[in-house]
Amino acid sequence: MSELGLDAKRTAVVVIDLQKGIVAFEGAPHSSATVIANTVRLLKAARGKGALAVLVHVGGAADGADRVHTTVDQPMRGAAPPAVDWSEFIPELDRQPGDVAILKRQWGAFYGTDLDLQLRRRGVTAIVLCGIATEFGVESTARDAYELGYEIVFAEDAMTGRSAASHANAVERIFPRIGRVRRTEEIVAALG
Repeated sequence: MSELGLDAKRTAVVVIDLQKGIVAFEGAPHSSATVIANTVRLLKAARGKGALAVLVHVGGAADGADRVHTTVDQPMRGAAPPAVDWSEFIPELDRQPGDVAILKRQWGAFYGTDLDLQLRRRGVTAIVLCGIATEFGVESTARDAYELGYEIVFAEDAMTGRSAASHANAVERIFPRIGRVRRTEEIVAALG
């Protein structure tokens, strides 16, 4: 395992989909409450050390016309229109004026958004990823970040999946090949 050292001025904590409509679903192996608490710790440390906080949420047009529509074997749940506040960030994130907010319309936070532009213009070369769900929004964002050349750190206990098995698959088989998997306390310490 490589030593974790992060230059806060060149690091962003990228929070995936901690929004009212998504945290309401309980995942595994970590509860939404645990993910939120650890994410809040990461954001507090990041903001305190001068790292960038990036809050990502998924949403779009009420009729869903601006989202991907392809034929799949297992469509995502949610045939009914989402609640009005479904896409709103949870208040625990304590959104600050210097935070970057990204609205995405699919799983990954890079495609179709200005996330890469926002990070590069601020000199960010490393990202810490956390959020819900591990195997959807987090993994999709991570794969794109890797291909774009970002150093990636995964806050394993600040994310959760739709199931313990799907979370474990990403954390044990995918993430170690494209970044470093650590616990929140290690990342907070590495931010110095």
